[in-house]
Amino acid sequence: MSDDDILAPRRPRSGSGSRAPFSGTEARGPIIDQDGREIRPETLEQGFREFRVEFGKDNPFSGSPFGNLTREQRIARLEAIAKLLDIAFILPGTNIRYGIDGLIGLIPVVGDIITTAISLWLVREARALGAPWYVTARMLGNVALDGVVGLVPFAGDAFDVMFRANMRNVRLLRRWLDKQPRM
Repeated sequence: MSDDDILAPRRPRSGSGSRAPFSGTEARGPIIDQDGREIRPETLEQGFREFRVEFGKDNPFSGSPFGNLTREQRIARLEAIAKLLDIAFILPGTNIRYGIDGLIGLIPVVGDIITTAISLWLVREARALGAPWYVTARMLGNVALDGVVGLVPFAGDAFDVMFRANMRNVRLLRRWLDKQPRM
C-alpha cells in the first residue's frame, strides 16, 4: 500500500457509487463469535435478554447501581468505603494507618479532587439515609477541610492520613443513627 492510499483511500470499483463499504443497513454473511464459531441469529436474541436494562418502577436496579439495599447494608457499605479510603493499610514498622485517599491524594490537584468527590458521595448517601442538615453540615465541613488542606503538597497528604475525614463522617452518621428509634 502506498502513502497515497493511506492519505486518500481508493473508491470501491463495484459501481456502488460513493457509498461507504459498511454503510448498508443489513449485514451479510454469518455472525461469528470471538472464538471464530458461527452463531445462529435466533440465539442472539435469547443471549442478550439477561443483559437488557429497563428503567422504571418495576426494575429492581433502577435508581441505584447496587440494587435495593436495606438500611443496614447501605450503612455497612459506607463504613467499608470509609475504611478503604482512610485506614485500609498499615505503614510497615509503625502503627500509622492510611488508605487509598492518602495514596490518590499524592497526585497533585487531580488526586485531591477525586478523593473529595468520593467523600462528597458518602455525604450524599448519608443524606439519602435521612441524616438531618446539622449532621450533613458537619460532614461537609470535614470534607471541605480535608479537601482544602489536602491541596498543599505533602503536608496536606500527611494531614489527610491523620485527619481521616471519611471515618469521622461515618462515626457522625452512626452516632446520629444510634439515637434514632428503631422501626
